Amino acid sequence: MWFKNLIIYRLPEGWSIPTVELESRLSNRPLQAPNSFEMFSRGWVHSSPAQRYVHTTNGQHLIALGVEQKLLPSSIIKQVTNERAAELAEQQGFPVGRRQMRELKDRVTEELRARALSRRRITRAWIDPANGWFVVDAAGGARADELVETLRDTLGSLPVQFLETQLVPHASMGAWLSLGDAPLRFVIDQDLELQTADKTKATVRYVRHPLETKEIQAHLSSGKYPTRLGLTWSDRIAFVLTDKLQVKRVEFLEMVKEKSDDETVSPEEQFDIDFLLMTGELTQMLSDLREALGGEPQQEKKAA
Repeated sequence: MWFKNLIIYRLPEGWSIPTVELESRLSNRPLQAPNSFEMFSRGWVHSSPAQRYVHTTNGQHLIALGVEQKLLPSSIIKQVTNERAAELAEQQGFPVGRRQMRELKDRVTEELRARALSRRRITRAWIDPANGWFVVDAAGGARADELVETLRDTLGSLPVQFLETQLVPHASMGAWLSLGDAPLRFVIDQDLELQTADKTKATVRYVRHPLETKEIQAHLSSGKYPTRLGLTWSDRIAFVLTDKLQVKRVEFLEMVKEKSDDETVSPEEQFDIDFLLMTGELTQMLSDLREALGGEPQQEKKAA
């Protein structure tokens, strides 16, 4: 349940949806296995041990999108098609033509698709109506878009947009590195990726490496800009900030210590405790990150 990556969206002020309504909408579109003609299917799955589609604690919602995809490598289709083509050529006494090969490939694909194994993956999202956060636990934008579009289709509308800030992330990260310090409760860690602005996109990466060196300053002076920077917030959450304003490799440093050791706590109660801890910390961290990047633009926002 603990989020590992954050794709950050904003909800408009005043947006909310009752838990009962959200549960009802999601339960009407559950994940189902793809039929014989489909390669994948999407639908909502239970988001907590309580076997509900929406887990709600203190006004915070957790939902989960399931995607079931059939595994059918093109190499297998090619192999079986070639085998069938060889058999057909022997039967008819002359080589298989291009049109026959296309038709044969289509038949093989349809046959194998019906028997293909499926793989399931789950993407979770946290909805905080009170503070306007909509956060997807995804390593890339494509999976986040997939969840947002499915939820928009499920609800009929979903007025979210990516978080925008007054200051550009790569410029701010460069300034922090030049000063050797980050603002507010953030501390610079020892992970960094720098890239040139020209067509070559030459990249330099530092992992677990001191960043207070003259070498780093020389890279910045030469025009390279940070695309990733490791940060720690309040000694409690470590992460990597990207130039696209995505938060990756999230690690909750103190959360495990605060988990209840009471053996009488049920899995459902422990999940509740963990979710409350996670959302409480992330709410504060995201607020500080927004402020560190100059706040949000004071302009009318358009839905994504």
